[in-house]
Amino acid sequence: MAFLEVKDYRKSFGENEVLKGISFSLEKGEVLAIIGSSGGGKTTLLRCLNFLEIPETGELWLGGTKLFDASEKKQNTDAQIREKRLHFGLVFQQFNLFPQYTVFKNITLAQTLLAKADFRQKKADFAKVLRAAPKEERKKLREEQKKVLSEIRAGQKRAIEEKALSLLERVGLSEKRNAYPYELSGGQQQRVAIARALALSPDILCFDEPTSALDPELTGEVLKVIKGLKSADSTMIVVTHEMEFARSVADHVIFMADGVIEEEGTPEEVFGAPSSEKTKAFLQKTENTDF
Repeated sequence: MAFLEVKDYRKSFGENEVLKGISFSLEKGEVLAIIGSSGGGKTTLLRCLNFLEIPETGELWLGGTKLFDASEKKQNTDAQIREKRLHFGLVFQQFNLFPQYTVFKNITLAQTLLAKADFRQKKADFAKVLRAAPKEERKKLREEQKKVLSEIRAGQKRAIEEKALSLLERVGLSEKRNAYPYELSGGQQQRVAIARALALSPDILCFDEPTSALDPELTGEVLKVIKGLKSADSTMIVVTHEMEFARSVADHVIFMADGVIEEEGTPEEVFGAPSSEKTKAFLQKTENTDF
């Protein structure tokens, strides 16, 4: 079984059916490039994969486990959807950094909030144990719990900070940890956004046109970082208009048009010998375009 399997995803907005039965699979460590003209459903598909939109029909399997089934309404509460979302990281077109926070805090914020929630749960669990203990043992147990909780909190903080520093180094921005977004170039902001997405260790990292908001001279630095992320442990889905990037980095390419997968295959198959007339027309139109 493939690492990621998407089966019959359909999504409408009012009477406009945007996704018309999307199915595909992806192996662990592979990079999938999704290409196509605007309005073809690429971004909607990515938002559905990240549970920012919920498809009306379809299933999603991850690592052999059914993560989502549109027909199981009771299994898709808001809390459950938020938990499912943690399996995916999404880098947006427009960076979406918090302007009031430093680079370092932008990267650590989500991890910190999750760690606080985990800490509160551990504290509550400890309180139950304390209440159930004999009265003569509670004082000693309380002191032991206080020490353990202190160690847990310190360990969480240390792990979050170490990971953030490692990610900043990975995207080449170690010297910008205390800078604010307005002090960065567009390319640097996008690299921070990539580090932020990686901070939660998602199973699949998704990019929605990651260079579309950048000037041409800044595009290369972001694409270089994305290329550098490719490894056997990093599974990525990239919606892109950068044809050369898709050709050179992707293991698998999907061409979407009018809400369906018009063509899919290896880069050699899709770019070198497309069978669909729509694919041929799209590639011919973009062939001489300076991306």
